[in-house]
Parts: sequence; C-alpha cells; structure tokens
Amino acid sequence: MSLKSVVFAAAAAAAFATSAFAGDAMIMVHGQYARVSSPAAKAGAAFMEIVNKGEADDQLIGVRSDVAAKVQLHTHKEGDDGVMKMMHVEEGFAVPAGATHMLQRGGDHIMFMGLKQALNHGDVVKVTLVFEKAGEVEIDVPVDLERQDGAHGNMDHSSRTN
Repeated sequence: MSLKSVVFAAAAAAAFATSAFAGDAMIMVHGQYARVSSPAAKAGAAFMEIVNKGEADDQLIGVRSDVAAKVQLHTHKEGDDGVMKMMHVEEGFAVPAGATHMLQRGGDHIMFMGLKQALNHGDVVKVTLVFEKAGEVEIDVPVDLERQDGAHGNMDHSSRTN
C-alpha cells in the first residue's frame, strides 16, 4: 500500500467516525469504506466496524442510500454445492451490547445494486444505517479503491467486551 493510501485511510477513519445514541443504545461506526470492482461496475459494497457501546443489544435492520437503485444487507454463505454465494439478510445483523460487528469482505456487508453513478476513489457516499433501537445513523462512506483485503485503516481488531 502506498504512503498516499495509508494517509488517506487514516484520515478517512478519523474524519468519518460516527456515533448515534438512542435510549441506552450507543452505536459507533468506524473505518467505513466503499468500493467497486471497476469504474463501469453496476454494483458495489461498503464495509465498516459497528460498535455497540451501550447497555442494550441492538440489531442493524436496514440500510438506505441514493447512490443505487437497491441497497441491502448481505452476507456470504456456502451453498450445498460448496460454492460461496452472496445473499440478502432480511433480518439484519445483531450488534450485542458491548460488542463489535464487522462488515467486511467475504462476510457481512452492505450491497449497492444498480449504481446510479460511477464510484471513483475519493468520492463520498451518504448511507443511512437503520437500527432497531438506536434508530437511523447517517454516515459518510469514502470510496477507497486502493484498500487491500483485511486493511481497515488504524482500527483495533481485538475482542471487545466493554
């Protein structure tokens, strides 16, 4: 990864960190980024770390963005034939109290289908995360086409229990 990419990732992580509070739920979002496979792609994905610093379990139940015709919560699952497949997760993702849920490549993620515009490196996508208890959390998601698999900026990946 180039120095420019490292600086961009660190600055984006600091600038785009978001928190939301609702009752005893406190959701924080870190390290968010979006990417596409090519400039002409009709689909893309977003990844991030969602931390529930509150005392109550919460559930990410929906997502919205004007950047695509359809925006869904997705995951990867192995089919009966042994092939990994992406699928819509209608019930969303649990974010237990005091825990972290990662949206990452090869796992749970936000899927943009029917992109209405090209997503270029450095662009920012507006996304609304909808939580069962914390409500709506609006975030800015930078497009980072240079980030390598598993590279989440300066995030701490240790287990969190508090």
